[in-house]
Amino acid sequence: MAYPEFLIAPMREELTRLGVEELRTAEAVDSAVAAKGSLMLVVNSVCGCAAGKARPGIAMALQHAKKPDRVTTVFAGADEEATRRAREYFPGMPPSSPSVAILQDGELVYMMHRHQIEMRSADEIAAELRAAFDKFCANQAIA
Repeated sequence: MAYPEFLIAPMREELTRLGVEELRTAEAVDSAVAAKGSLMLVVNSVCGCAAGKARPGIAMALQHAKKPDRVTTVFAGADEEATRRAREYFPGMPPSSPSVAILQDGELVYMMHRHQIEMRSADEIAAELRAAFDKFCANQAIA
């Protein structure tokens, strides 16, 4: 059962106000993944302990000089079809929300799972994401 929109709207906005593109359908996920270049795909969630640190960590990481070409998000427990499709692009990875994936030309090259988020601070999450951007992203496409 999906979460009520009024409950998750502020959590969606934490990412969308940064310019993160919401993917609410399977087709939108397929289109984003099909694009050439680097794509960060965030599986957002209501989990207070992990998502409450993940979103600020992502915001800090996106201030880095190197960033993915595109940054997108699906919302677990709300955009169920989109979330299911996104997870199909993470072969061999268990479902995890929140989580952060980086794909390069449609291939998964990096994954941060919930268990890697929940015991860290937003600063530590941002530092790990910046290191992943340095390794896997060549462009500075996000304003």
